[in-house]
Amino acid sequence: MALKLFNTLTRSVEEFRPIDPAGKRVGMYCCGPTVYDFGHIGNFRTFVLADLVRRYLQFKGYEVRQVMNITDVEDKIIARVREAKCTLRDFTQRYEAAFFQDCRSLNCLAPESAPRATEHVADIIGLIERLTERGIAYRAADGSVYFSIDKYRERGGHYGQLLKLNLDELRVGERVRNDEYGKESLSDFALWKARTPEDGEVFWPSPWGPGRPGWHIECSAMSMKLLGPSFDLHLGGEDLIFPHHEDEIAQSEGAGLQAPGGRFVAHWLHGAHLLVEGQKMSKSLGNFFTLRDLYNKGFQGREVRACLLSAHYRESFNFRLDGLQNARANLSRIDECLGKLREVAGSQTAPPETGLVSGFTAAMDDDLNVSAAWGEVFDWVREKNTLLATDKLDAPRAAAALAAWSQVDQVLGVGTTTEAEAPEEIKALLEDRQAARKARDFARSDAIRDQLKGKGWVIDDTPKGPRLKRA
Repeated sequence: MALKLFNTLTRSVEEFRPIDPAGKRVGMYCCGPTVYDFGHIGNFRTFVLADLVRRYLQFKGYEVRQVMNITDVEDKIIARVREAKCTLRDFTQRYEAAFFQDCRSLNCLAPESAPRATEHVADIIGLIERLTERGIAYRAADGSVYFSIDKYRERGGHYGQLLKLNLDELRVGERVRNDEYGKESLSDFALWKARTPEDGEVFWPSPWGPGRPGWHIECSAMSMKLLGPSFDLHLGGEDLIFPHHEDEIAQSEGAGLQAPGGRFVAHWLHGAHLLVEGQKMSKSLGNFFTLRDLYNKGFQGREVRACLLSAHYRESFNFRLDGLQNARANLSRIDECLGKLREVAGSQTAPPETGLVSGFTAAMDDDLNVSAAWGEVFDWVREKNTLLATDKLDAPRAAAALAAWSQVDQVLGVGTTTEAEAPEEIKALLEDRQAARKARDFARSDAIRDQLKGKGWVIDDTPKGPRLKRA
C-alpha cells in the first residue's frame, strides 16, 4: 500500500511520490526553533511530528535528508539580546543547546543539517539580489528591501497557494517591517531590514547598506541551498501557513530557480494547534509547559513523546497532565509484555512476525493514522499476554514477536524501560530489598516495596529475579 498524506497545497489526501526519478531519495525541511527561550510543549508537537514522518519514510525504504533550520536572528531575539546586554551568539547558543537536549530526551533523530540563519547571510543576500534583478523586490529609502506581491503576481506568480486570500480586499502594496503580520493587513514584506539603533551590533554589510535578514527569506535561502530549488516535503505548525510559508513560496518561486513547471515544494504538511486543558497555552493561565516543567513533575521523555503521538497530526490536540498519566500506563503495559517475551525468547532470534507490522503499516499509510496504529499495538499486546498466560508461546514465536515490535518502534520511537534506566537511588533500594528477603526480614522487604511505590516504582518478581518498572 502506498503512503498517502494530506497536502496543504492541494487541500487533499494524496499519494506521496518523491521528486527523485528513482523514487528513493526524499528531501524534507521542517521549520525549526526560534532560539530566544526554552521550547514549550506546543513547539515540540511539531518537532515530534517531523520525527515521526522522517522515521516512517525511512521505515518505508526512502533515503531521507532532513533539514531543520535554527532561527537565530529575528525581532524577538534582538529585543532579548538588547535586554540581556550580551552578544547575539552568547544569547542564542544557550537556547539552541537546550533545544537539542530536549529533542534527544524525546528520542528525535538528529537532522542531517541544522543550519543557523546567521551562517547563511551570504546565501540570503544572493537570493534577495536575484529577486531585485527580476523586479520583484525593491529597495526602500531607508535601505530596507521589500518583496512586492503586486510585481510577483504581474510575473505570473500565485500568492495564496496554501490559504485562500481575497487579495482585492487586502491592503497589498503597503509595507510591513515586522517578521509576522496578520491576514487582515497583507502587505509587501521585508526581505532585508536596514540597521536601526535598536539593533545594536546585530547587523551585516550588504549591497543596500548594513542590516539583517527578514525571517521569511531565511528559510527560503537555507532550504534551497541544502535541498535544491525543488524538494519533496515541507513541515511546520499550521500557524506558519500564513504568512511564513506563503511568503516562502513567493520568494522561492519568484526567484525562478525551479525547472519549468516545477514547484518550490511538492508536498506541504502542517500539524494542528495544541491546546492545554482545553485552552490556548498562556503563562498567565498557568498552563504553559516547557519539557523541563514536565520532567520536574516526574514524567519521562518517552511518556511525553507517546502522549504527543496519541492523536492525529491534523486534529487539534488537547494536552492534559492526565494524558501523560495515560501514556505512562500504556507504555507500562507494553514494557511488561516485552519483558515477558524476552524471558521466553531467551537468546533465540527470529524474523519478525507479519501481523503487527502489516496492520501498523496499513494504519500509518493512511495519512499517518497514529490512533489506528496504536490500536494495532495494543491488540497485539492483548494477544501476546493471552498466549503468555496460557504458556502457548515458545521461544521462536516470542523472538518473532520481539522482532516485530522492534520494527514498529523504529517509527514510534518510544523504546522500553529497563532496570538500568532506574535512578541509582531506586536500584540501591531494590538491592536492599533483596538483601532483606534473603535474610527473611519480610517486614523490611515489604517496607522497601512500599517506599519504592511511593517513588513511582514497582517490583515485578519473576522466575529470573526482580524487575523494576514504573508504577
